[in-house]
Amino acid sequence: MSTVSPPTVITEHGGASASLPRQYWSSELVDGAAWEELVARLGKGETVLLGLWAEPHRVYLAYYRPDDGELRVASLEVEHRSFPSVARVHLPALRLERSIQDLFSLRAAGTPDDRPWLDHGTWPSVHLLGMPGATTAGHSDYKFLPVEGDDLHEVPVGPIHAGIIEPGHFRFTVSGETVVRLEERLGYTHKGIQELMRAASLERASRLAGRVSGDSTVAYAWAFSRAVEMATGTEPPSRAVWLRALMAELERIANHFGDIGGVCNDVAFTMLHAYFGALRERVLACADTCFGHRLMMDQVLPGGVASDLSSSGVTVLNDLVHECRAQFGELVELYDNTASLQDRVAGTGVVKRELAMTFGCGGFVGRASGRSFDTRRTFPYAPYDQLEFIVPVREEGDVNARVWIRIREVEQSFLLIEQILARLPEGPVRTDVNQRPGLHAEGVSLVEGFRGDVLAWVRMNGDKVAACHLRDPSWFQWPLLEAAIEGNIIADFPVCNKSFNCSYSGHDL
Repeated sequence: MSTVSPPTVITEHGGASASLPRQYWSSELVDGAAWEELVARLGKGETVLLGLWAEPHRVYLAYYRPDDGELRVASLEVEHRSFPSVARVHLPALRLERSIQDLFSLRAAGTPDDRPWLDHGTWPSVHLLGMPGATTAGHSDYKFLPVEGDDLHEVPVGPIHAGIIEPGHFRFTVSGETVVRLEERLGYTHKGIQELMRAASLERASRLAGRVSGDSTVAYAWAFSRAVEMATGTEPPSRAVWLRALMAELERIANHFGDIGGVCNDVAFTMLHAYFGALRERVLACADTCFGHRLMMDQVLPGGVASDLSSSGVTVLNDLVHECRAQFGELVELYDNTASLQDRVAGTGVVKRELAMTFGCGGFVGRASGRSFDTRRTFPYAPYDQLEFIVPVREEGDVNARVWIRIREVEQSFLLIEQILARLPEGPVRTDVNQRPGLHAEGVSLVEGFRGDVLAWVRMNGDKVAACHLRDPSWFQWPLLEAAIEGNIIADFPVCNKSFNCSYSGHDL
């Protein structure tokens, strides 16, 4: 591949306290021909898309090759406000391109769909997005994709829903009760995170990162912190790194408890919903006791963590694992042996392995469909590179498989917490971030949140964040929900949707 400038390669050799990834990553500025070559490789399945984002005059593409495990970030200077579309040969990039068009008025030449994504026609101008003087055209007449055929009708759902959840619109085309097509429209919770990050202090940027998707606050804060530490050459204390993993596993367990109960609730098995809700509450209460916040928000920071774990906290967490493990086993047995429940979840909402592979779908959605990707194992980072755990994988790709992946991950998280508590090193929990005034240093990180891989890219300018992009795993999961519901009855959409539990806020940024 030709490049305009030689790639910058950063390698971490690491030790027990290393926060930076043991593999290396590279960043390169490419010309148009090299960009086209990258796009072609994505289309052929030779590489996997990790992210696509932009600044006012440049687009970035993050990807990796499964055969060498190197994470790469390529960037292209944009001329005449247009760049070659990635989605024209690799559809997983489509919504990312539409967002770039809304945020920066950069057009993806050759795109199969140039409709707006985040812009719903309510923004007064795009000067808030780094494009002074430009104004939006308004998109109140958004056109959903047409479907033709006999005896078809449309069922619009949302964006306001009956539950206390975030807004999203779902347009169903159905034949009788069978869904022929689902088209989503999201973007209602857009917050302007990328613009808010510009020139932000590390303290403010960390708070923003932890609020992209509140149920994944630890994962986002950890990904952002690792990216900053990569960019500045900062190595956090070993104890802080292990505490981050402890918080991440608590976050994973709490969310999986909530999701499993939610799936049961959506098929009217409310007893399990109540019991799993109680277990989730137990985990959140312990997190509050140990780290001062139920969601552990603002606990992970560049350079370490905000709070240490006391010896009494170790006892509290060991007791939590012991109690939850016993109750969890009984509830799982009830889930598996209730015929009426199994009738609703087995064979419902299937995502084929080929789709999961094409979209680079991570988390329990991908692993339930045979894609074994887990950042903790594929791009190992401390302390997971020193811990024993299994990445569960199933092939069925249905609601039941997604529940069972969660079940197995909870079991693995119990084991991980016990290992972390037994091996937690002594020492400080935070160090100062290295300052490099005037140096535009980049860092990139992948962290495995409970939904899947969270990508963070940051460019520093001294002690300020010059630019930052945070990519939720939901970007590559929401489109598969559209595929999962096809051929199912519309009444099964709530349980399919809950089995995915994609993030609205994390997706909309």
